[in-house]
Amino acid sequence: MCGIFGCIMKDGKVAPTIHAALKRLEYRGYDSVGEATIDDGKLYVKKDTGKIDEVHERCNLDDLPGRIGIGHTRWATHGAPFQVNAHPHFGCSDPPRIAVVHNGIIENFAELRKELEDAGHLFRSKTDTEVIPHLIEEMLNSRQFAATVNIDSEFINATIAAIGRLQGSYALAIVSTMDPGRIVCARNESPLVLGIADDALYFASDVTAFLPLTNKVIFVENGEFVVLGEDLLEIRRLADGNPISRKTKLVDWSPGMAEKQGYPHFMLKEIHEQPRCLRNTLRLQNKYLGLLPTFLDRAREVIMVACGTSYHACLAASYMFSKLSFLATYPVIASEFAEQHGKSVNIDSTILAVSQSGETADTLSAVETARQRAATILGLTNVVGSTLTRISRVYIGQQSGPEIGVAATKTFTSQLSVLSQLAIQLAKRRGKISQEEIDLLEEKIENIPDIVEGIIETQEEKMRALARKYKTKQSFFFLGRGISYATALEGSLKLMEIAYIPSLAFPAGESKHGPISLITQGFPVIFVCPPDETRRTVVGNIMEMKARGASIIAICEEDDEDIKKLVDDYVEIKRGIPGVLSPIPYVVPLQLFAYYMAIERGCDPDMPRNLAKSVTVK
Repeated sequence: MCGIFGCIMKDGKVAPTIHAALKRLEYRGYDSVGEATIDDGKLYVKKDTGKIDEVHERCNLDDLPGRIGIGHTRWATHGAPFQVNAHPHFGCSDPPRIAVVHNGIIENFAELRKELEDAGHLFRSKTDTEVIPHLIEEMLNSRQFAATVNIDSEFINATIAAIGRLQGSYALAIVSTMDPGRIVCARNESPLVLGIADDALYFASDVTAFLPLTNKVIFVENGEFVVLGEDLLEIRRLADGNPISRKTKLVDWSPGMAEKQGYPHFMLKEIHEQPRCLRNTLRLQNKYLGLLPTFLDRAREVIMVACGTSYHACLAASYMFSKLSFLATYPVIASEFAEQHGKSVNIDSTILAVSQSGETADTLSAVETARQRAATILGLTNVVGSTLTRISRVYIGQQSGPEIGVAATKTFTSQLSVLSQLAIQLAKRRGKISQEEIDLLEEKIENIPDIVEGIIETQEEKMRALARKYKTKQSFFFLGRGISYATALEGSLKLMEIAYIPSLAFPAGESKHGPISLITQGFPVIFVCPPDETRRTVVGNIMEMKARGASIIAICEEDDEDIKKLVDDYVEIKRGIPGVLSPIPYVVPLQLFAYYMAIERGCDPDMPRNLAKSVTVK
């Protein structure tokens, strides 16, 4: 998740202020940093890869001149973390006339880039962002814009016309020597907030960046753009240019609260971010979604290797690939791979390695074992430029942005969204299911971000209440059948990780082969019950547990009255989700339950004992 910041000051140099603000955005995660200022009609830029302090030591970010400027910390999604891919980005003009910083994903960048290259534009980077300054230049060169926003600036009119061509998510800030006293900002889905002070105007990805400077803020909404000047602040609708009046708000957050955008913990913030992250996964470029299934289709065997939460995503994905594309895939815990499969993999094997960080030691060790035996390596990770991306034949990003909380939440749902799209693409390629089924699945996966958003809005208070009710319990069972076994495993892991409650997850059919002996009066059992082909047998498993005195919590469809009558407590999920996609929404209540159980028991969910975010040792 990139961070953007900029300001216009009445007196003094902006560069030190931008530098300090970017430092306050470090918690968001980044791989490169850059600043651009305008002074005396000239554009000045410094940018490079690495941490802010490292770049500052090499470049001295504070000596850029001028009272107007923009800055950026980049989290790579398109293009590895090289200097040329760092923001700000420019068009073709030499010297540069336009500088752009961007947080988000431009989903139609490939089409725009081809169009602009055909028109003679030369691109320097591999980023999606670079199309924006070139597009503005093309608008100006070809006069392909109208003064629809009623602002006395060709540059601003061309900029708004260019933004209208963009599809995807963005928080943008743009400066130009053609209008050297103003900054244009725009927002669609990615966050953008303004800060108002007597001697300066600020904008940023979040309040943290300027909180020491002002607590007077205006939150920019989707589909709006902002024009900032020394004595100017205008908010308008992108659709028609009509002005918007919005009052400032006073924010009384502490710096720590500001980093969490008002949430008490990063984990809760990241649970709430999942709808936006899932929308970003739906913006994956078709060429990447097409390449991986090509390799999977050729493979004689496909082995998915991962650890922890990522392994649970692989387990769920193995059901998806089997059901949709009729491809047998074998999920393997990475630390067990060498012993279990090390001698059997060969040139006909394909390894799909899944790691949030791309640096997980056990996963990389498994990949190296497979590489030595000539297997094809594919990767799914959240960190472009990580070791996994460098050693994979083809890789794809999960597009969820940095995850600060140790317990993975948006990692699981984002990985599963990508893997489900791969399974659907492979099903198309192999012709194993009908076009009608594919169309339905694609429609349903597009709806999942809204469904997850609805679950958080309607079920969070219920999960808080259930946590209060069950907080004294000393152990839990999590049960599910079919693909829901993976959901049960992930729910169990979350409860163990952050609330320190021993819990076991089993395929529900296995419960009577031993685990049921632990059931006593009031023993809590959580069932994952989507309305798929396993539901009837799950009902029988619920009755078996209930007959022995268990307290049953069910995660079920909203109109499943039969299950509601059987259980002590239930959590409702919107109806109509295909079973094969159910782990994505059905895990969200379990994440919330684990979070609130940790709170009720006095545990810090962001800093679980003995755990690290990225396990880089074996």
